[in-house]
Amino acid sequence: MGWRKIRHLCECITILPLFLVLFWVTLESDLLPSIFCFLESDSCYVGLAMTGWSCLVTGAGGFLGQRIVRLLVEEKELKEIRALDKAFRPELREEFSKLQNKTKLTVLEGDILDEPFLRRACQDVSVVIHTACIIDVFGVTHRESIMNVNVKGTQLLLEACVQASVPVFIYTSTLEVAGPNSYKEIIQNGHEEELLENTWPAPYPYSKKLAEKAVLAANGWTLKNGGTLYTCALRPMYIYGEGGPFLSASINEALNNNGILSSVGKFSTVNPVYVGNVAWAHILALRALRDPKKAPSVQGQFYYISDDTPHQSYDNLNYILSKEFGLCLDSRWSLPLALIYWIGFLLEVVSFLLSPVYSYQPPFNRHTVTLSNSVFTFSYKKAQRDLAYKPLYSWEEAKQKTVEWVGSLVDRHKETLKSKTQ
Repeated sequence: MGWRKIRHLCECITILPLFLVLFWVTLESDLLPSIFCFLESDSCYVGLAMTGWSCLVTGAGGFLGQRIVRLLVEEKELKEIRALDKAFRPELREEFSKLQNKTKLTVLEGDILDEPFLRRACQDVSVVIHTACIIDVFGVTHRESIMNVNVKGTQLLLEACVQASVPVFIYTSTLEVAGPNSYKEIIQNGHEEELLENTWPAPYPYSKKLAEKAVLAANGWTLKNGGTLYTCALRPMYIYGEGGPFLSASINEALNNNGILSSVGKFSTVNPVYVGNVAWAHILALRALRDPKKAPSVQGQFYYISDDTPHQSYDNLNYILSKEFGLCLDSRWSLPLALIYWIGFLLEVVSFLLSPVYSYQPPFNRHTVTLSNSVFTFSYKKAQRDLAYKPLYSWEEAKQKTVEWVGSLVDRHKETLKSKTQ
């Protein structure tokens, strides 16, 4: 036969058992991710590493979620993005369809409380970014609904990740889990090592606090395939930018009030963050948790996410972003902050007394007064250290993009008035 033929035959015999094992594993599909993880490293950091990876984004139809999706399409070796939300606007569906190039983008409409739906959504997914929640600062939504979506929905999604063996889970938390608890308390350039926790019973901050704790406690859970779940949470500041719901409401209200911006936080000092930079922080977080070298320092951690937007009041931010179009701050004299706070308390008492016969929603309460009028700023140094976070957009870029969008709201308002007069 010759030595070369004999050597070739021996090599074939040597690798034949490996091919048989891989063929058997293919039939036993539940074992496939474990084998891939074993081949890659001692720990499963990346699901299905040999065939690319996929990402599920909940709340993908929202203000932040859609920005995350737009950045995700630029990620290397990403084979599929699953965009999940309760409903998607037709124009956003169309935009998502245009984003598909090398990466498949699947739109999933469903309820975050639907367990079978969540299990299907998580199948063959490598990363979950969970932004979906009910944001209700003013207490308009029923408490039970907020707790169900924000807390139970998060717990159900974590359980779905375990069953589907999803190794990475990133949670969009909020600054409100840390406070502010009193408008008299001053926190400037706060950081993660400070033990700050919101003590208000208001459903939104309370539900987000419980959900964040559940996510961080889930770090280290054993997945169905024997791998490990790694989690982290991001706490962005007040988010502004194109499509921002709070900014949009303030601008539209002013346009219907002779261009006068209502005072929402005259006494505050905060460091707002641009939506594009918050989305970027999520991308860096998933990269870090998928990197065996970086992951150990990120697992089970939370991070404050801010940028280089100047520290200022909420009122001043609204003014800076809209003054180009003739909008101005309310120059009328305002009540002292302490008096506004106690009026809020009286309104709460009235709401409570009327509750048996009438549902009265106060225009503000002690919590909203505190939230809107505190000195409460935070540093992003920990995110810079662990996630290599650096704002993708400067303050000037963020301001320009947001001002252009505000201009579109002004133009739309003018068109509406014009159509009414015709």
